[in-house]
Amino acid sequence: MRLSAMGDVAMTVPVLRAFVNQYPEVKITVISRPFFKPFFDSIPSVTFFAFDEKGRHKGFSGLLRLFQDLNGLSIDAFADLHNVLRSKIIRSLFALSGKKVAAVDKGRQGKKELTRAENKVFQQLPTMFERQAKVFEKLGFPVDLSHPKFPQKAVLNPEILSLSGFPNQKLIGIAPFAQYEAKAYPVDLMHKVIDQLAGNNSYTILLFGGGKKEIEILDTLAKARKNVVNVAGKIKLQQELQLISNLDVMLSMDSGNAHIAAMFGVKVITLWGATHPFAGFMPFNQPMENALVSNRNQFPKLPTSVYGNKEIEGYEEAMRTILPEQIVLKIQSML
Repeated sequence: MRLSAMGDVAMTVPVLRAFVNQYPEVKITVISRPFFKPFFDSIPSVTFFAFDEKGRHKGFSGLLRLFQDLNGLSIDAFADLHNVLRSKIIRSLFALSGKKVAAVDKGRQGKKELTRAENKVFQQLPTMFERQAKVFEKLGFPVDLSHPKFPQKAVLNPEILSLSGFPNQKLIGIAPFAQYEAKAYPVDLMHKVIDQLAGNNSYTILLFGGGKKEIEILDTLAKARKNVVNVAGKIKLQQELQLISNLDVMLSMDSGNAHIAAMFGVKVITLWGATHPFAGFMPFNQPMENALVSNRNQFPKLPTSVYGNKEIEGYEEAMRTILPEQIVLKIQSML
């Protein structure tokens, strides 16, 4: 069970893919929001159960109905990869019915020590992938994440091909937004990154985002550049996933698009502001040198937050220490 957010749900995919490769005889049922179903469509032995938040599974009585629905699936063990009130209730009900249960340890104390302003303990914490693997180990299924297998690139239909500028182009995905402003690279600097990349006619730059405001900004970033395409709002999630699987590289914030690209084995460059890879949210199977972090010599209190939802006065400009030229060179080196 993992209900949200998008990036966190995407982070379960590499672990589940490793699980089914190592235990093909075991059937997994993923419980999550309906929107996330396409994440799991290509994983064998995995079925999807849609959590109906606004209908059948709403409120406490809805959680009791959710347990009844799940109990009818002859489940032998319950892996709580969320560890919030809703999943704790379902976990407890399964435990009371005599089933094996295990929950993810979010490592709150270590994250508190990493992000506090004074007496900071600046060290790498276990990744979320390692924490999830521990859950399955507790249930009797150790999972080896060291030899990942990724799905083949999706075959793109003509509609998507017309957007992406195929064939014979290097495809660069850019997802410039994040849930919190402290994690988003300044738009004016991202414009410089895109302009420099767009100067190479062998590149096609695809811009990802969502929502009216983001789409308007992406339209501005794509303006007057034939090889820069805003795909936000033009295709459905399933098509977007297919397109992402074909990227040569994805440039993203510490956000969901980084984890979506990584679950397909795409090279991912991430930009970090208030947060830091040491908190355990580095995209799957990506080397640390792919993470471009804000300058801690100038901003020594970084990271100031695990999720980017806390802003500290005087740290608003931290991400400006990641230079556009540095990003462009990194992307070019990976192409």
